[in-house]
Amino acid sequence: MPPTISTVSPSQGPTTGGTTVTLTGTGMTGATGVRFGSTGATSFTVNSATQITAVSPPRAAGAAAVTILHPTGNSNSVTFTYVVSQVPVVTGVSPSSGPTSGGTGVTLTGTGFTGATAVTFAAVAATSFLVNSATQITATTPSGSAGAAVVAVTTPGGTNAPDAFFFYAAPPALSSAFPNVGPAAGGVVVTLTGSNLLNAGAVRFGATDAASFTVVSATQITATAPPGTDSSPITVVTPGGTSNPVAFTYAALPTLTALVPTSGPTTAGTVVTLAGTNLATASVVRFGATAVPFTVVSDTQVTAVAPAAPAGPVAVTVTTAGGTSTGLTYTRVAVPGI
Repeated sequence: MPPTISTVSPSQGPTTGGTTVTLTGTGMTGATGVRFGSTGATSFTVNSATQITAVSPPRAAGAAAVTILHPTGNSNSVTFTYVVSQVPVVTGVSPSSGPTSGGTGVTLTGTGFTGATAVTFAAVAATSFLVNSATQITATTPSGSAGAAVVAVTTPGGTNAPDAFFFYAAPPALSSAFPNVGPAAGGVVVTLTGSNLLNAGAVRFGATDAASFTVVSATQITATAPPGTDSSPITVVTPGGTSNPVAFTYAALPTLTALVPTSGPTTAGTVVTLAGTNLATASVVRFGATAVPFTVVSDTQVTAVAPAAPAGPVAVTVTTAGGTSTGLTYTRVAVPGI
């Protein structure tokens, strides 16, 4: 039974020939030749019963019927179109930036890509490339140095003008986060310092994106922490890759369970012991709206000095990196008069 051809890829190439064409179909084992019109292929290889690769010979512009020669009879024909070679023009590079380590899949758009024999980035050959059509090439960037790299496409018609660029970005690095502790509810604004932070596309607390962030400069970003729990290292993602992590920990909300004593004079100076949980990072102790001197004894105990104030009850609260506790009542008692 003669072979059959179902597809030809690519389906066009330059009049100068030299295009490697893949033919797929059936019954190809034992093929004795491949013809483009009446001209034999420059070379061909029978890869399997369902695939042959052949190199197109030179030929005038226009359609050519591709057939496979076989002892059992010639195959059906498929069309391969010869086009006049032209100097390629690159009008678009997407994405236009990526890491210096290479590996970015880039789509080049333009004209005259048929028969492209090379794609380079700053004169370094692409790791791989595929001519999808006369107007599109997909390529994988090689490794390169930080900065702009000229993108060049070479075809039998020549090489494009050096006016298309891919920008290699150095990998970002973080040196610190301040503050590095925040409440489980999120909302704390963290200042990140480091290098190569421009064009950041994401800031992550663990696996969760920041609620929002602002790129201040190449060395600083401010980010609002999302809700979270426990340790959530912060990383920054830029076209240059993902940074090293810096530590950030979510602190539990503080609680107060007891005050000793629960009352005292209206004059200042009474030392009150506050018992509770998650008190180790206490930053403010307040009697009502008044911040007072305090000492952190442990994660479960803080001592504070009550301020002078009129007689009556007041709420005592503790603020830590995890937030502000609910208040316990401390009552000021007026000195009795005679």
